[in-house]
Amino acid sequence: MDKATDESTMRARALYEARATGVPIAPFTDTHPALAAEDGYAVQRELVALLLTDGDRIVGYKAGLTSIPMQEMFDTCTPDYGPVLASTVHASGARLPVSAFIAPKVEAEIVFRLGRPLRGPGVTVEEARAAVREVMAGLEIVDSRIQDWRIRLADTIADLASNGAVVLAEPQPAGPDPDHRLTGMVFTRNGEPVATGAGAAALGDPVAVVAWLANTLGAQGVTLEAGHLIMTGALHAAVPMRSGDTFVAEFDRLGTVTLHVDDSDDAGQPPHPEGR
Repeated sequence: MDKATDESTMRARALYEARATGVPIAPFTDTHPALAAEDGYAVQRELVALLLTDGDRIVGYKAGLTSIPMQEMFDTCTPDYGPVLASTVHASGARLPVSAFIAPKVEAEIVFRLGRPLRGPGVTVEEARAAVREVMAGLEIVDSRIQDWRIRLADTIADLASNGAVVLAEPQPAGPDPDHRLTGMVFTRNGEPVATGAGAAALGDPVAVVAWLANTLGAQGVTLEAGHLIMTGALHAAVPMRSGDTFVAEFDRLGTVTLHVDDSDDAGQPPHPEGR
C-alpha cells in the first residue's frame, strides 16, 4: 500500500468512526490544505467500501454544488457527488431523530429514478431525459462529520458529499417532454415559509445533473443503473434542523414531501422501500 492510499484509508476510518459515534472530526484540510477533489474522492471510495462491508448498498447518487453560488463558495466550477445508501432513504412523513445526526440541515430538491442504464462519457441531456422514468419531490438532510461545518471541497467530498439522509414523496411518471427547469417549490418550517426555488437552480436544468453524473461516473467505469435514484441538488440554502421541526416542500406537479423531526421512540418511520 503506497503512502497516498494509506492516508486515504486512515481518513476514511476516521469518518467511519465519526458516523458511528456522532463525534465530529477536524477538517482534513486543516493539516493538509493542499488536498484536492481527487484526494477527497479517494477517501470517499475507501469509506464507501467500509459501509458496504457493513451491509449497506448503493441505490443511487447525489450531486452537490449544483448552483453557481455554492460553487463559488467552494472555489470550484463543477458539482461534486456521492452515493445514496439504502440505509439513508425514507418515505414522506418520516419522523427522524435529530440525535441521529451531528449538525443536520434540510434542503428541498428534485429527485429522479432511472428507467434505463446510463453510461458516459458522451451522455447528452436529451439522452438523460429519455432515461428518467419517475420524478419525486425530495428533502435531503445534509450533515457533516467535520466539526462545525468547517469544510473545504476535499472535506465534503470525502464525507459522501455531506449526505445524511433523504426523504422522498410518492413518485410521479416523468411524462413526455417535461421541463423541470420550471418546477417551482415552496419550503416551510413549522408552517412558515423559509425558502422558495425552481428546478433551474440545479445546474440550469436538473436533467443536466443526471447527464453530468453519468459522464463523470462513466469516466471511472461506473454505470448509473436502471432503478437508481438521482438527487439533483438543493434549490435553496440549507435550513438548520431542530427537534420538533416539521419541514414541508410543496412542488409544482410533484406534490408535497414532509419530514417530522423528533427523538421519540417511534422516530424513523415510515421507511422507504429503497431502505428495506
